[in-house]
Amino acid sequence: MDPKLGRMASALLALLLLLLGGMSSPSSPHAGLVEKVFRYMDLHQDEFVQRLKEWVAIESDSVQPVPRLRQELFRMMALAAEELRRLGASVDLEDLGSQQLPDGQTLPIPPVILAELGNEPGKPTVCFYGHLDVQPATQADGWLTDPYTLTEVDGKLYGRGATDNKGPVLAWINAMSAFRALEEDLPVNIKVIIEGMEEAGSVALEELVKREKDRFFSSVDYIVISDNLWLSQRRPALIYGTRGNSYFTVEVTCRDQDFHSGTFGGILHEPMADLVALLGSLTDSAGHILIPGIYDDVAPLTEEEKELYGAIDLDLEEYRNSSRVKKFLFNTKEEILMHLWRYPSLSIHGIEGAFDEPGTKTVIPGRVIGKFSIRLVPHMNTSVVEKQVQQHLQYIFSQRNSSNQMDVSMVLGLHPWIADIKDHQYLAAKRAIKTVFGTEPDMIRDGSTIPIAKIFQDIIQKSVLMLPLGAVDDGEHSQNEKINRWNYIEGSKLFAAFFLEVAQLHE
Repeated sequence: MDPKLGRMASALLALLLLLLGGMSSPSSPHAGLVEKVFRYMDLHQDEFVQRLKEWVAIESDSVQPVPRLRQELFRMMALAAEELRRLGASVDLEDLGSQQLPDGQTLPIPPVILAELGNEPGKPTVCFYGHLDVQPATQADGWLTDPYTLTEVDGKLYGRGATDNKGPVLAWINAMSAFRALEEDLPVNIKVIIEGMEEAGSVALEELVKREKDRFFSSVDYIVISDNLWLSQRRPALIYGTRGNSYFTVEVTCRDQDFHSGTFGGILHEPMADLVALLGSLTDSAGHILIPGIYDDVAPLTEEEKELYGAIDLDLEEYRNSSRVKKFLFNTKEEILMHLWRYPSLSIHGIEGAFDEPGTKTVIPGRVIGKFSIRLVPHMNTSVVEKQVQQHLQYIFSQRNSSNQMDVSMVLGLHPWIADIKDHQYLAAKRAIKTVFGTEPDMIRDGSTIPIAKIFQDIIQKSVLMLPLGAVDDGEHSQNEKINRWNYIEGSKLFAAFFLEVAQLHE
């Protein structure tokens, strides 16, 4: 089918759904306005895609510490700030200073955008968080197209940052711009915080949030993050929890030089053998963590939570095939989801100091460092987990009677985040999803760690909602990252509908 005919059909279908009562209630006072906004977005979707193309073209890579790329990040932030100013928002570019790198060089940190549109006392204030930096990408990595040239193929918009996170940020701006273009009053006050260092650990962002708690964030009622994906290709989702992460290193040292295995093999406590034994003591073959006490603080499973897993749309066979995995550790949808989201997991990531090149080098490493992490869930605490890990490894090591030295360090400790799905904005988001997509959302968690959600929750102490737009196969961080045109345009509508639903609930 011709793409233009397809888009016309999509617009007609959306209009038909609205005429048949797509709003959360047939008598909704916003039904006519929703129809008007949606029609505008359908008619202007090519402009929205063109804007995304301009943003994707900027190589805003924050991971590689290169002056040229930092300049691109500054350019990206300036372009976004200008876009918000065109909508009438007041915009501040917060200077975060510079970053000292391990190699001695100093690079400037891109500014954080703090923008505000509307300040009416009777309206709720919704704050949107997003980021405009991306992971590195080159066509030589295996991309089918230039990663910094947005390319549409069969309704899929390929480009680095298309789904993570330039597309969702622009979808929010598209929603704002639709009301402005139609000369309609925005139903909510809007604040926006956009950073350019999320992929590099959100350098200095937490300090900024603390500084602005009683200024920029003082009037905020709700916080929205759209930096995740759905669990399926077609059914929308709301995310109400993420796991934390405690990252450990365990170092075993005999001396600071390697040994010849022919000269010393058989008469030493070899560091690698000690380390393999230590790492092997962490889990059993079923993935169960063997560290004593590690499950003690895991939140108990309630009947209400159990029902959520049963309602989630997940085809296990399709999931297994798309993951290219022969067999999972568990056989049911519920077990898979619970072990991804609500139970801790331990993963071994690598060994530093070991010989890992091609060939047959007969070396005994004199010092090796194992790296592993534990994904934490409510109500686990990083300091408690740190103590449990240290005690366990010290006990295992003592049983080996090794003359080597062992040191355990927790190098990263990030807490899990969980939201109350009964909060007003979760109800508003459900209603908005019903309006746009005609279905109830999957209520899901994310097994990864998104520190900013917990930062907002702890510091600002307001409700945090994760409202993703991208499909499960978008390939964030991977080659051929994309966002579907349908997700991008319908996601823009979703944010507009969300504004109206939040305002209605607030009343």
